[in-house]
Amino acid sequence: MKVLIVDDSVDFNCTIADIVRSFGVDAESINTPNEAINYMATEGKNIDLILLDVEFGFVEKLNGLDLLDIFRRNHPTIPVVMITGKGTIETAVRATKLGAVNFIEKNILTKVQIKGIIDTILSPNSEYDENTIKFLEQHGIIGKSKIIKNLANNIIKIANTDLNVLITGKTGTGKKLIANLLHKLSTRNTHKLTVVDIPNLNNNYDNSIFQEANNGTILLDGIDKLSVSVQQQLLFPIQNMLLKKNTNPDLDCPNVRFISTTIKDLPEMTNNDLFSEQLYHRLKECEIHIPPLNSHKEDIPYITQHSTNKYNKKYIRNKYFTPSAIEYLTNQEWYGNVRELSAYISMALQTIDNDAIEANELIKIKDTYSKNKEFYADIPSTLHISVDNTLKEDMAEINKIKIQNTLMNTRGNVSKAAALLGISREAVHLKINKYNINVKDFRKK
Repeated sequence: MKVLIVDDSVDFNCTIADIVRSFGVDAESINTPNEAINYMATEGKNIDLILLDVEFGFVEKLNGLDLLDIFRRNHPTIPVVMITGKGTIETAVRATKLGAVNFIEKNILTKVQIKGIIDTILSPNSEYDENTIKFLEQHGIIGKSKIIKNLANNIIKIANTDLNVLITGKTGTGKKLIANLLHKLSTRNTHKLTVVDIPNLNNNYDNSIFQEANNGTILLDGIDKLSVSVQQQLLFPIQNMLLKKNTNPDLDCPNVRFISTTIKDLPEMTNNDLFSEQLYHRLKECEIHIPPLNSHKEDIPYITQHSTNKYNKKYIRNKYFTPSAIEYLTNQEWYGNVRELSAYISMALQTIDNDAIEANELIKIKDTYSKNKEFYADIPSTLHISVDNTLKEDMAEINKIKIQNTLMNTRGNVSKAAALLGISREAVHLKINKYNINVKDFRKK
């Protein structure tokens, strides 16, 4: 394996090259854009990774982004990591669009980070043996498509580093599940994963959360919801924790790894002054993007089988989806991703009586399922939120209305309501009694 370092600072090049070699990886350093282009033209086949500076001297006609564009066109399989001393979010966005796999500031670049980059990018893809498949399935990563294999390999490689991770993806793709798996596979797994309630953090910021999570991992689930003021409050302690983790272990602050999730485009939010650029770079030392289910529908049969096996084991049944049913599921669009598919499968398993689930039966329950996805739509018109109520009282009212809507759609069938709600039949009965709901009223409608 060999790394090419392209930077106009001779001292920086030598330092980075020495660090790379200390990990048993060969390194070559070059100081000008033209030299880099000529070197890659003859030696590109021997390079596995390029560390590329963004800014070069005024005498140079080409900058780092120009080089990135050339390298991605002429050597598309070689990953490029951009390094900058004064980068902006606009530069980061452009570099990402041109194909850079990462964008790192020089002032926070450390030996630990360089090792993380090398481990993440240069480690060969692990073979998918049966034990690996079984392990991933146990933790909710289901499928054998190239997309899932690449995702799994990224999870395994990044988990073995101590880099802060940003997990991106649409609603229902499994971001929190992957965050938990990253922690379980990390060297911090003997300490707890602390999940921060961001709405509560916005209302009641408290630095003590970092001390409580010392030596463990903090999950910021939905960082796009952080208020601007809390973003600024987080910046200083997170910067200190990065320094402690990477360069100064004696620094008097907690030692914490951060995993963050978002469904939003954070670079765009940063451009609109809705998210701190500095905080974005410090929380995103590396990124895992989860593709939507519609981009790897070949995994739907495996997801369906996994859910069916769990159901049969729990309820001692022998249900299965016929080939026509599997084909029907595969041909549908799942904009709610794996979460939506799993809910639909669960509903089918619990409401279709026959062991063999056919496509025509799935079609029959589609309308009911579609109504279920919109159950909350009725809540604003019927729910009265009062300033005199406690949060517990308002949440109880929401729960009551949800159960009433569900019973209305199932015409009072408690078993079907339980399936739609994703809870046990016994739990539905307890709530019915708690909220004094008369099931007979819904059977008449």
